[in-house]
Amino acid sequence: MMNRWLFTLCCVLLIGACKEEKKQLSDDNASVEITDFIEFFPESKLPLQVADTTLARKISDSLRIGNKVFGRFVPDSLLAKGFGKSAKPRLYPLGKAVVKDGETYLFLKAEQGAKKIAYVLVFDEKQQFVTGMNFLQVNGSPQAAERSYFNMDSKYTLTTLQQRSLKDGQVVYNKNVYIYNTAGVFTLILTESNDQAKASKQLINPIDTLPAKHKWAGDYWQDKKNLVSFRDGRNPNTLQVFVHFEKDGGNCNGELKGEVKFVGKDQARFTESGSPCVIDFNFSGNTVRMKEQEGCGSYRDIKCFFDGAYTRKKVAAPRKKKK
Repeated sequence: MMNRWLFTLCCVLLIGACKEEKKQLSDDNASVEITDFIEFFPESKLPLQVADTTLARKISDSLRIGNKVFGRFVPDSLLAKGFGKSAKPRLYPLGKAVVKDGETYLFLKAEQGAKKIAYVLVFDEKQQFVTGMNFLQVNGSPQAAERSYFNMDSKYTLTTLQQRSLKDGQVVYNKNVYIYNTAGVFTLILTESNDQAKASKQLINPIDTLPAKHKWAGDYWQDKKNLVSFRDGRNPNTLQVFVHFEKDGGNCNGELKGEVKFVGKDQARFTESGSPCVIDFNFSGNTVRMKEQEGCGSYRDIKCFFDGAYTRKKVAAPRKKKK
């Protein structure tokens, strides 16, 4: 009787242990399902705070998520913006917050070399991916004079905070507060800053020095902080594009760099593999009109879109040399 009781107890403990063991998410494990993916992230008690120093800490490779596994549940475009299209950053779980009868938030660390980025991923009640956002980034080791934090409170409000200490001892900060709404996007509900230098940063065009012989190549402006730039593509039917905009006093920003293909005589379209983002560019005279057709939320803030008319900037004619 005692032996039978011990045997039964061992079976119960063994079954319980099997249930508690999480399936590893390596790329050679073909049986990973979405439930395994979400379960792999440890439950977090709110409020949850992630600092740049937390992001810099090493995580055991036993917790690494395979890139192929990750790509089965989350679009490649989420990581491509921070690391490039062909990059394969190392991925690790940071935590998880589950809303009863609602969405699930997964907190992810991605790193490649000195660059480390933390993301929040949102899955709906049917465990389908909805959206994601970069909320913290570290390049190299965190500096004592510049600190960054992320926080999710008990009401699932997300706050990002960047602080910088000046030489005179003053601490300047930039704070943004977001909520996730039923439309499936993060909405910026509050922004605070005492950083006057932020508004004076110069915009750098990464494709500025490339050839611009195509009919529609050039720089189209609204002002110094709102630019649509085109340069020659790999063939006459394509152009390289760089877009940067700052709206609502700098509280709503967007930026992307990629390739557009002509779908009509004077119309080009930006698309990207694995991403729902679609933007049309219509050329006429010295103007290009930009219109976001499908969701490009991974390239911009929540309350603004890729749209508007931009005028081509005149290129100064080279001065003739005096004889």
